[in-house]
Amino acid sequence: MNAPETVKSLAAKLAAGEASAVELAQDYLAKIRAANPAINAYVETNEDATLAEARAADALRAEGRAGPLTGVPLAHKDIFCQTGWHARCGSKMLESFAAPYDAGLIERSRAAGLVTLGRTNMDEFAMGSTNESSFYGAVRNPWNTGHVPGGSSGGSAAAIAAGLAPAASGTDTGGSIRQPAAFCGISGIKPTYGIVSRWGMIAYASSLDQGGPMARTAEDCALLLNTFAGFDERDSTSLQRPAEDYTRALAQPLAGLRIGLPKEFFGDGMADDVRAAVDAALATFRSLGAVTVDVSLPRAGMSVPAYYVIAPAEASSNLSRYDGVRYGYRAPEYGNLDDMYVKTRAQGFGAEVKRRILIGAYVLSHGYYDAYYLQAQKVRRLIAQDYEAAFAQCDLIMGPTTPNTAYRIGQNDEDPMAMYLGDIYTTSVNLAGLPGMSIPAGFGAGGLPVGLQIVGRWFDEARMLGAAHQFQQTTDWHLRIPG
Repeated sequence: MNAPETVKSLAAKLAAGEASAVELAQDYLAKIRAANPAINAYVETNEDATLAEARAADALRAEGRAGPLTGVPLAHKDIFCQTGWHARCGSKMLESFAAPYDAGLIERSRAAGLVTLGRTNMDEFAMGSTNESSFYGAVRNPWNTGHVPGGSSGGSAAAIAAGLAPAASGTDTGGSIRQPAAFCGISGIKPTYGIVSRWGMIAYASSLDQGGPMARTAEDCALLLNTFAGFDERDSTSLQRPAEDYTRALAQPLAGLRIGLPKEFFGDGMADDVRAAVDAALATFRSLGAVTVDVSLPRAGMSVPAYYVIAPAEASSNLSRYDGVRYGYRAPEYGNLDDMYVKTRAQGFGAEVKRRILIGAYVLSHGYYDAYYLQAQKVRRLIAQDYEAAFAQCDLIMGPTTPNTAYRIGQNDEDPMAMYLGDIYTTSVNLAGLPGMSIPAGFGAGGLPVGLQIVGRWFDEARMLGAAHQFQQTTDWHLRIPG
């Protein structure tokens, strides 16, 4: 089996002069032209812009001013503002919106010399777990195109799995990096809240949203996180901390590492094929010297209801700006100002976005704020305390990323609650602001990938990435590619 290209291998090729940035970009653009129509991972490509960036990267190398990743191609989720590209966020509401500035993550990506291949498809305004709510059509899972890739960063995950990008940016509000990474058999990390700038990242739920890298390997994620992470004074939630090297623990042995296994993550809700793959992965960690200990997260079952109160409440506020007045879609026909508001939002938003706006407006309304929103915030604090108590007994927490493998397209059309419950293992990490990642751990029924979730203490990304890397030095699940 030929190993797929990784960020590390492409950077090595560029450094050795075995390939130019232009050649790499042309190769990936050709693959996108050939394969994207069947997968719908990309919603926009601009070959002129991509090749211009690649030529600039080659010029930096020729001048001896290249960084470690200069010239490496990647894709960006269509939620980040980026000059020269549309930022549609999977919505009709922003169909013609061209960003006038670069998001903080994009700025750092450009400064590192990374080359943009295109903009990846996503659930509308990042609301969804299947990538079926996009105005630009559903993304299909490269392992089985009758199944979803996960969401909301499904376009990024599908592009990597299909070999249409070596890496991509994503965002994670309740699992939107980790869940599609699991469904598509790749690696993805949601850093500690505040590590990566949210400036220029179109908001869904501001206290939960976090950008991060997606790639084939944990090592690639570490290299990209070195680029993406950093303080941004324009983002009031950005954390001012000393710069760190997220690759520093990659070579660290796992002897003595304590892995906590929450009993709440291994209950009846997990499918048998997922359980078998996760158990096998944990056995591999034990063979590498780690020890497993039983821990408890007693409020884990409350994370989904708390999340689906807090996130829609913040979304209803954030999305109030899309009214047809300032920017974005405007209804073509209306009678007066109120009519314009109503028709613009009715026509511009999809069903899932409308559902969450209505839920959010309800829980924030007079008479219900204390009963729902305030209570959910209290539960959020209790969930964080549960994690603190668990980490007193262990170094990392592991378990399944999702309770099942990828759904069939259309499977949950009539039952959105089933989609929401698919986030049962991921939402608590966002509520607590912790770092979490998913790595490939095997395959389930029908040859669909299974993901293993790793959760660390606040700012413990390097330890998580190191443990994942050691696992990937022993296994080859991350190198498997769809047939």
